[in-house]
Amino acid sequence: MPAITADTLTLPRLPELPESATSWRGVRKVVTVQKFFEGEGFPVRRPFPGVDLPDADPFLLLDQMGAVEYGPGEAKGAPWHPHRGFETVTYMIDGAMQHTDSIGGGGLITDGSTQWMTAGSGILHNEMPPQDLVAKGGLFHGVQLWVNLPRSLKMAQPRYQDIEARDAKLLSSDDGGALVRVIAGDLDGHKGPGSTYTPITYLHATLNAGARLTMPWPEDFTAMVYVLSGNGTVGIERRPLNEGQLAVFGAGEALTLRGADRQPGNSPTGWEVLVLGGRPIREPVARYGPFVMNTRQEILQAFEDYEAGRLGQVPAIHRTSSDEELT
Repeated sequence: MPAITADTLTLPRLPELPESATSWRGVRKVVTVQKFFEGEGFPVRRPFPGVDLPDADPFLLLDQMGAVEYGPGEAKGAPWHPHRGFETVTYMIDGAMQHTDSIGGGGLITDGSTQWMTAGSGILHNEMPPQDLVAKGGLFHGVQLWVNLPRSLKMAQPRYQDIEARDAKLLSSDDGGALVRVIAGDLDGHKGPGSTYTPITYLHATLNAGARLTMPWPEDFTAMVYVLSGNGTVGIERRPLNEGQLAVFGAGEALTLRGADRQPGNSPTGWEVLVLGGRPIREPVARYGPFVMNTRQEILQAFEDYEAGRLGQVPAIHRTSSDEELT
């Protein structure tokens, strides 16, 4: 970890922000992950929706999958299931995941690549480990983010984006001590490859021990930092933030982070964090399982449409006896 690396001295640099003249965002709260099992039983660490939804808006869920070293026959995934009303973003840091969906999208997501699936009006998909990972075992580590859609786009046409590792926009902190990968959105005029309906910014940063990362942040966006591994501090108050913790920020125009001077043995490359935020949608949220709408009646309609086959069909080439109930 991580899969996407680069020499920070050769990359575009973020601006140095003046300490006293900048409106820094303070830390409002720190949340520690809860652990769950998803799909066929693979472990995830979930910082939200444990945090209040208004704090995370426009995001709905964040799952860290792994990092885990699977033995032969241990790797598990999520078989065919439906979604409606939002987008799923799966970012693979190490290892691989095979994605297939009912609109013909999909492929192998591996080592720094991202699949961006807009469920919109409805889609069926699965996310499974490739056969060689099942047979031989190996390292598996990824993140899935759910991005809400506003009422006007809940029934948008489903779509799929395949974002290769090489597509991510790479930046450096002003002193060269941090590598920033822009997956989606805009950071100081540098745009990531992900095409988003909901305005967001989604970054993966690696801070060397003792390195500082400062960045401008849209004042109308929410802002959160989640730690994948390692230790550091966030905010001008230097609030400690360690592996499996999420910081939620208040108002302001910029963020500041600093890697701890000494990192634990499981984070040899530095402090690994996700930085994310977006323009809040501020609409009612009705959610049940794989559906996220605005009202309970719309959730009931989603179930009815799914049972009637109106959310898509499992492609015949991928159909097995266990998929009959989905067709």
